[in-house]
This record gives sequence, structure tokens and C-alpha cells, in this order.
Amino acid sequence: MDSVPALDEPLKKILGGNTAKVMAEHLDLHTVGDLLHHYPRRYAERGELTRLADLPLDEHVTVVAQVADARVLKFNSGKGQRLEVTLTDGSGRLQLVFFGRSIYAHQKELLPGRRGMFAGKVGVFRNVRQLAHPAYEMLGKDDGADAVEAFAHHQRPLYPACAQLQSWKIEKAVGTVLDSMAATGWEGLVDPLPTALREGRGLAPLPDALLRVHRPRTKADIAIARERLKWDEAFVLQVALARRRHADAQLPAVPRVPRAGGLLDAFDARLPFELTEGQRKVGKEIFDDLAADHPMHRLLQGEVGSGKTMVALRAMLAVVDAGGQAAMLAPTEVLAQQHHRSIVEMLGDLAEGGLLGGAEQGTKVVLLTGSMGTAARRQALLDLVTGEAGIVIGTHALIEDKVQFHDLGLVVVDEQHRFGVEQRDALRNKGKQPPHLLVMTATPIPRTVAMTVFGDLETSVLDQLPAGRSPIASHVVPAQDKPHFLARAWDRVREETEAGHQAYVVCPRIGDEEDDRPAKRSAEDIAEKRPPLAVVEVAGQLTAGPLRGLRVDILHGRLAPEAKDEVMRRFAAGEVDVLVATTVIEVGVNVPNATAMVIMDADRFGVSQLHQLRGRVGRGSAPGLCLLVTDMPQAAPARARLDAVAATLDGFELSRIDLEQRREGDVLGQAQSGVRSSLRMLTVIEDEEVIAAAREEAVATVLADPELAELPELRTALDALLDAERERYLDKG
Repeated sequence: MDSVPALDEPLKKILGGNTAKVMAEHLDLHTVGDLLHHYPRRYAERGELTRLADLPLDEHVTVVAQVADARVLKFNSGKGQRLEVTLTDGSGRLQLVFFGRSIYAHQKELLPGRRGMFAGKVGVFRNVRQLAHPAYEMLGKDDGADAVEAFAHHQRPLYPACAQLQSWKIEKAVGTVLDSMAATGWEGLVDPLPTALREGRGLAPLPDALLRVHRPRTKADIAIARERLKWDEAFVLQVALARRRHADAQLPAVPRVPRAGGLLDAFDARLPFELTEGQRKVGKEIFDDLAADHPMHRLLQGEVGSGKTMVALRAMLAVVDAGGQAAMLAPTEVLAQQHHRSIVEMLGDLAEGGLLGGAEQGTKVVLLTGSMGTAARRQALLDLVTGEAGIVIGTHALIEDKVQFHDLGLVVVDEQHRFGVEQRDALRNKGKQPPHLLVMTATPIPRTVAMTVFGDLETSVLDQLPAGRSPIASHVVPAQDKPHFLARAWDRVREETEAGHQAYVVCPRIGDEEDDRPAKRSAEDIAEKRPPLAVVEVAGQLTAGPLRGLRVDILHGRLAPEAKDEVMRRFAAGEVDVLVATTVIEVGVNVPNATAMVIMDADRFGVSQLHQLRGRVGRGSAPGLCLLVTDMPQAAPARARLDAVAATLDGFELSRIDLEQRREGDVLGQAQSGVRSSLRMLTVIEDEEVIAAAREEAVATVLADPELAELPELRTALDALLDAERERYLDKG
């Protein structure tokens, strides 16, 4: 094989400088390989026209339609002329308009009855949708009906395009590249699929698939091409993940087996409740991993409130029993303090190892955050390096160079998506040997997303809620349409507090003087001219209005750490009736007496975030209530999102809805730009079967040949997908 595969050839050499420049700047296409993998978004066939009735305003569109009529009109007292052309497709009409000297040349082309492809930005003039000066290409320019017939028999690809380069120009460029590749016998084309796999699965050869996807004659051609190209993406990605898992399995780790009669047994004996069946099963999976001589890499996911912290704590105690230390990494100071407080409470005197009155098999549990005072910080660092502290809970401060451990055996990462990969790896590097790793996600994620995004982690799922947890009733409150519903919401909050319970009110913004960063504005915002509701303002209005007489306090990310901790302590102690907060309370905050939550401007939050927030209530024996307040009209897409959240408490179902509404790139996360840009054909939600099958094949392939020595083309494809750096960070993002 040539040392520079033809796929790496710059487009400039084949298409010329101008076209290549536009492709690079506007479509991020630089090489022959990039263009071959720029697949059509859809296909136009005769009769299957883009419905003109449904054209979106202000978007750049390509339509295939027929000219109904064309006429030159005068305006400006006869001084100016314009050509107006009406297109039709049976569903609706679209007007084209041209000005200037060229109108007669256009009129000769745009004859009634002829069909063409037209591209431009949809505007409106006198209530009629129109394209002004569109780019176009007539079908059958040379020989009328024959070209249209030819067009009818092959599916015309419509590519993701831009104003500077229309779909049919991209089609011509792709054609040029395909012809030049075919002329060299597809020399330099790298086929990542092993021959045995391709033949065993009945998949098309790669040159054949590329021709069929870009120049299909029938719908069957498109289906054959798509099946093959999805396999390429899924398989290469899963091989990268399988190699990562294989490499991890070769790393040495210290087996951590809890000793009988130690800290874990003492803790279990004191539990005032039974562990759920799910907690027992997942606990066993984790203990089995911890006992192995290579590092655990496990993802623990489960419903909001399913008791993940309890499972993680038991794992940490097992490691301390075995002579190691455990670190829990939390995304925010509020959450680190909350975890520290709840773990110390759960352990009681077992958390006072070495202190007067502490249990003899106890250990020390320390907190380490960026805002701690110097003396407290120095003591915490000392406890870690001497091994005095068996458990440390902290934020990014744990990662700093100064932090040294006596023997780090387990890292627990809470709320995966908030941590960059580098930070997690920095903490893992503090072990003498790689420590075991447990990652907890706050909201559940569908199986194939887990396979793709967290593909190097084994997965455990907690799907039972602990006994004594109460159901949560959720309702959408349409404040704009029905103001009396909002008044009733505040009555409900008052009723809950009068019954001895507490409530949260969540707002999207802080609203102090620093809060003048322009917030993301949606079209609805701009129409409303209203910024998102803010904690400071809402708390003031409630204290003076519907919640007068109740003890109302505020919590947000810009309060001083001591102030945040004090507010949370007072709320947990029942000294505050209503806490008005931003999403700092989103994860891990545990106040069983809080039974009601009102989320203001709920349409500003994502599905998973709403589900996560809602999980803060209903944590005790009294039923929970979550009210989603919105000004959105019933027909708005954001309203459908809220209705979905109100309709189910099933986090797996909601995560699917959430992902279906988001682009694939968001699903795969920021740290995965390499993966994101490589998934052109594959969709993580829809192509579950392909991903699962590709994972099986990838595992078998890597097991048989970890270095892929016998599969040089697969290696080349992998290198193209991931440089070494990206492979290290893959699926950790």
C-alpha cells in the first residue's frame, strides 16, 4: 500500500483551489476521504419532491420542482423590472424572484413545464414564500424528457450544503472523486472490515458501498450502502473501545478484599434498613472486580434516588478494610460537602477513626475543596499522605500536584459528565498502581449510548428504589394561559410547609449584580423580551407575596462556600421552610423532609436536568410533588418536553426522549470530537442492533489479535479515527 493513502489526498489537487477552499471553510471537508464520507442527507426521486408547503422560513433549502409560470413585471413607475417565477410540486407553490439585467437569460431557462433543482434561503414577500436570486440547475437541459426520465430512475442525492456550495455542486465534486478513485482501481482505499466479518455478515465491498450511497439507482442500493457504512463506523469505534478495555485488563492492580469483622461488616450490622436486591447484586459485581489483580472500570448507573451513594460507600469501606484509601470526586463544592456530611452521618463513630470516642475499626473521613482554610487544608493533606484518612471526598482540589496519598485503592467519580477526562486520569495516576475506578451517573442512559460513550467501562444498573421512598406527582403549570394555576402552586407549597415539610423553588438564573452575562436566548425569549427568572428576584417576590411569613432563603453558586454550607445545614436541620436556588441543588442533595419543588421557567432546562432536580423531593416517607412552571404555549416543542417529564418517573425512558431531541454530537459528549466527527451514518439511538453486534465482533477480533498485526487496514482506519491521545481519552468524556 502506498505510504500516503489516496484518501489523504488534499481536495485541492482534484477539485481545484476555489472549490476546495469553500469545502474546507464551510463544510470542514479537506481530503478525498472527507468528501467520500460526506454522505447525502436524503435523496430526491421523481414525484418525491420536497413539499413546498412545508418549507421552513429563513433556512437554506434545496427543492426539486416544476416551473408553473414565469413573467417579467415592472415596478418603480416602470424604471425597474423583475422576473417572477412560480414553482409547484402538487403540495404548494413557491415564488422565485430575479432582478437586474440577467432576468431575460433566466427567463429563457425557466420555461413552464420544465423541472429543476433550486437552492436559496426561504423568505416571505406579501405573505408569499419566495427565494430571491436562487442558484438552480434545470433537469434535462439538453434533451428534455429523457433527462427527467433518467433522473426518475436514479435517486438524486441531496447533500448537507451551504449557501456558497449547493448540493448539486457537491454531487459533481463527489462524482469527480469517485471517477478518479475508480480509474486507479480504488488504490489506497482503506477497508477497515476484516474479509471474514464482511462476508459472514453479507456486507457489500467498500467501493461498491461508496458508489451505491453517492450514485444509487434504486432505494435498495441506498439500503445496501447504509448497512455497510454503518458497520464501518460501529466496528472501528468498538474496536478502539475493546482495545482500551483489553489494555486496561493487562494493567496490574492491588486486589482489595475486605477482611471479615472489619469496617464493612461493622457498617452493615448497623444499617437500620435492608439493602435492596439491586444494591446487593451490584455490590457483589463491584466486590468481585475489586478482588481482581487488574483495575476495575465500572459504570454504576441508576434511577435518581436508587441508592448509588450507599453502594459506592460500601465499596469504599471494602477498600479501607483491605488497607487502601478511597477518594470520591464530586463536581461542585456544594455536592462534595453534602457527600461528606451524609457519609459521616451514615458512618457515625466509624468515621472517627483515631479520635477519642471513635470506633476501634473506624477510619477518618476528610473533605478537601479549593476554598478550605489553610490550616484545615494542611491537616487534610497530612491525613492523606500518612494514611490516617481512609476516605477523602473532594472537588478538583484532589487532583492538584500537592495532594499525595498513602495508598490510593479506589476512585469514585460522581456525576461523570461534568469531569474532563484529564482530571480523572490525573487522580488515577496518584495510586502506586492504577487504582480501581467506579463512575456514577446521576441520570440513566440507554444501553447503546453506554456502549458507545462509556465503552471502556463495564456497566451495573440499579433499577429499584429503596423501600420507604415515596412516589412523586408531577404537573405542568401553564402560568401564562392559566394564572390561577400558579396561585394554586404557591398554596400547595404553603400547605406542605404547614404540614411540617419543606420545599425548593428552582430558577434558571441568579440575578445578582454580577449576573449580567447575556443568557442564551431562544426565539421565544426574544419574542417575549423577558430574561429567565432569577433566584434573587423570585425570593423577594415570594417573601413579600404568596409565601409571606414563611422562612425563605436562597442558595446559588456565587455565595461564599461557608455561606453555601450554612444555608444547606439550616435547610437540612429544618430551620428554612423554602429554599430558592439555582441548579446547584441538582445532584446529590438529600433532605428527606423536603416534599415539594416548584421549577420556574422549567422550559429552560433539559429533560435529564428536570428529572435530576425532581429527584431531590420524595426522598422520605411523605409523597413528593414537582410543579413545572412555564409560559410556553401548548403547541411549543419545549412544552412537549415538560409533558414528557410530567408523564413518567422512568429515567431510562426520559433519557431516550432527551437523546432523540438532541444531536448525536451532544450525545457523544465534548471530549469525543474524534468520535463525534466520525459518526456520519450511525445513530446511537436507532442503530442499537448494529452497535451491539459490532461490539461482539470487536471483542472477538481484539481477543484474537490485540495488536491487529494481521489487520493492517483496520489499524490504518483506527489511526484515522483516533490519534493516540484521543484513544487514551476515548469514551471517558
